[in-house]
Amino acid sequence: MKIVDIQVGRISVPLRTPFKTALRTVKSIEDIVVKVVTDTGHVGYGEAAPTAVITGDTTGAIIGAINESIKPQLIGLSINNFEDVMQRLHGSLLKNSSGKAAVDIALYDLFGQLHNAPLYKLLGGYKKEIITDITISVNEPEEMVKDSLDAVGRGYKTLKIKVGKDPLKDMERMKAIRKAIGYDIQLRIDANQGWKPKEAINILRKMEDAGLEIEFVEQPVLAHDFEGLKLVTDNVSIPVLADESVFSPRDALKILEMRAADLINIKLMKTGGIYNALKICSIAETYGVECMIGCMLESKISVTAAAHLAGAKSIITKIDLDGPALCSIDPVEGGANFEEYKIILPEASGLGFVRVPEEFFNND
Repeated sequence: MKIVDIQVGRISVPLRTPFKTALRTVKSIEDIVVKVVTDTGHVGYGEAAPTAVITGDTTGAIIGAINESIKPQLIGLSINNFEDVMQRLHGSLLKNSSGKAAVDIALYDLFGQLHNAPLYKLLGGYKKEIITDITISVNEPEEMVKDSLDAVGRGYKTLKIKVGKDPLKDMERMKAIRKAIGYDIQLRIDANQGWKPKEAINILRKMEDAGLEIEFVEQPVLAHDFEGLKLVTDNVSIPVLADESVFSPRDALKILEMRAADLINIKLMKTGGIYNALKICSIAETYGVECMIGCMLESKISVTAAAHLAGAKSIITKIDLDGPALCSIDPVEGGANFEEYKIILPEASGLGFVRVPEEFFNND
């Protein structure tokens, strides 16, 4: 099974409602899709999310990285020699984690097809069904209450609330949401680097004192501020999840050595795909630290890959794979089955896609 071509295209999927965080507002998914073609006729699919405010990767940078640096390194290589292929991919250029992730995902899709097994079974086979939270965008408190009640009505038992824009308003938001939904629903908060360390400590302590019962806080401070992250972790009872601070296995190792966070968030767009995500899982297992698997604003293609990883590894105990649930349409046939909060992995080989529209690859 040799690689004979790598094709790049685009996918555009409107969201149900605008997605708002402390960093950005988005109305539709506008991602890069990849098709890796082999001499046996097998095809693997991947996806990259251009999230410049987090990864630094723009649409043009991703396309350029794939066509100019990654593709020349991989044409002619055999999927049978998978470790060699992975090393060539991840050594093809520095950074550009999203472009690497798209091709990495497509290659793992082919790896599963080569062995005629669902990818999650090849990687560990821990469980076939996983349960995700859903994100509530940052808005005025009354709108966030409405969105939270709607999510609960759709069956979600865990909500991830976006905060980080205004500490006083954040407190108002959280009190209003907790009062509206009661205490049977789990609440997580994500500040998206929106607070300074002492500011984070102050507001999180107030949330503790108010009895809001927050499961954890995600990335309360700037990504590069490992010391600030540790300061927050050391001074609040709410567990701290490192997200934007962790792009690589080396980042994860440093965070855990410093005890700068209680949990690690894995996102394929940050790690460059499944290959390095597996290394982070192993490091977390060594330290006995649980992981969450998350996603950017991505369609079913790359979120299916993340779901396979979650189904494979027991160290991934928290799931934040709501990208497809935020979309108003699903143009891809096959892959994981996203039934609101419930994600069921396919039994077909690889990632399990049946049909990815060819028109995605006719628009560049």
